[in-house]
Amino acid sequence: MTQVDYKGRRDFAALLADRNGLLDAPHYRAQTEAIADAVVAALRAGKRVYWCGNGGSAAEAQHMSAELSGRYLRERPGLNSEALSVNTSTLTCVGNDYGYDYVFARQVEAFAQPGDVLIAMTTSGTSRNIVLALEAARKKGAVTIAFTGNGGGSVMKFADLVLMGPDGYAAIVQEVHQVMAHIVCDLVEQRLIFEGDFS
Repeated sequence: MTQVDYKGRRDFAALLADRNGLLDAPHYRAQTEAIADAVVAALRAGKRVYWCGNGGSAAEAQHMSAELSGRYLRERPGLNSEALSVNTSTLTCVGNDYGYDYVFARQVEAFAQPGDVLIAMTTSGTSRNIVLALEAARKKGAVTIAFTGNGGGSVMKFADLVLMGPDGYAAIVQEVHQVMAHIVCDLVEQRLIFEGDFS
């Protein structure tokens, strides 16, 4: 297999070719449906869904949290969902006092309850603050879900469910995460609406 220099100069066709078949992995369906099932079960039990990630994955976590707490496609009541990257006072306080590794774990310790869900997004699977957040969530009795890639990484040890994205650079993994997380949001919304949860 030819090694690609992703940091070298590449044209549109080469960049588009990186994405050929990106959504075709056969395991995506079962993993995505299992994640949607876990989110639905938590919301039906009156629990909360937390999201976290770094950089682009933080933006993705906030985006997906808003798809649930706001609205995805259909009119319905808001769903109990929050991203852990939005409170800058908490992030800077914990980062300053304990170190950046603990910015999410500390919040999980404070807020998570048994039966809640933590969805942690990481393209490498090795981000220390994500691993510690999942570990803290497991200790609190929350359902732990990792959106990861590049073989899974250390998050696999603490994840009850996994969406395993492709191997490759961060943007490629994030693009799969976005599509699959949108599908999760759509499935959750459909289940709760069409199965009569809001009637």
